[in-house]
Amino acid sequence: MSITVGLDVGGAHLKVARFEGHELVAVRQFASPLWKGFERLGQALSSAMPLLSGAERVAITMTGELSDLFENRSRGVYVLSESLERGFGSKARFYLGERGFGSAVDARENPRDVSSMNYLATAQAIGRLVPDALLIDFGSTTVDIISVCGGETAPARCDLDRQACGALVYTGLTRTAVASVTQMAPFKGKWVGLSREFLATMADVRRVLGCDLEELDVHATADGRGKSVEESMARLARMFGSDLDDGQPADWAQSAAFIREVQLRSVSDGAHIVLSERPIAEEAPIIAAGIGAAEVEEIARRLSRPFKTFGQLMSLEGPVADAATHHAPAVAVARLLAE
Repeated sequence: MSITVGLDVGGAHLKVARFEGHELVAVRQFASPLWKGFERLGQALSSAMPLLSGAERVAITMTGELSDLFENRSRGVYVLSESLERGFGSKARFYLGERGFGSAVDARENPRDVSSMNYLATAQAIGRLVPDALLIDFGSTTVDIISVCGGETAPARCDLDRQACGALVYTGLTRTAVASVTQMAPFKGKWVGLSREFLATMADVRRVLGCDLEELDVHATADGRGKSVEESMARLARMFGSDLDDGQPADWAQSAAFIREVQLRSVSDGAHIVLSERPIAEEAPIIAAGIGAAEVEEIARRLSRPFKTFGQLMSLEGPVADAATHHAPAVAVARLLAE
């Protein structure tokens, strides 16, 4: 039985999907904060060894080249491809977007085709399963929005162009700083200007709202303290120039609900822009991916479109379906290579 492994090498996480034959048997995420040092990737790969064991092909896509560890994206692609080539040899096949797969040499010679193309792998995998859809991949750091029309994806674009046309919304489920989402929020009947400091994240906002992020939020908090609801409320309170006991839990939850709403509106706006450029059939579904897939269901409701997760689209069930949805690019790139 052939074994194909997909890697999505990000600047904060390493995501790994393992196919045995045509069956997806495991998908996992490992913390890999490259800004803290390149050795973090090696540590993540070591943790992932049980999933990598016996792999005959390793399909690789990346966004880790964006890390400020590297002086520019081209250098990031060079260093990452060189390191992964040392680890996997000729088994390593790098996703080059619309050009398909190539060697590490191909990746280094064509860094623009490699850089930040993981979203396209997911969209291409979706296009092989349904003719029309809107992919919304709501990750820890960013949201990718891409249309699939007639089984074909929208043309590949660099991040600059995607940010300009709504296809890349730089906001995420957990890692995004609250200060980057909104400058003001209501608190006890008043509009309050928020501190423009890294004091709280959207993970704190969601914990205050009752979301269980235990399996999804794998990074340290803004202040290095714990991840209880009370500690999250205390960090959110600092955004208002306040302390936890300046409000009741209901007060902080109301403020958190507004901040979440502002974030969701930014994603919905991006979807409207993408759909205005490349309309798809009214009955075409929104396919949700990323750890924020549950939030995408709300976006689908606002857009009056059917909703399906990436895992459901792949006819998966149970925990592996959830994991495939949460880490879709790793699954997609492995599937594309295996096919």
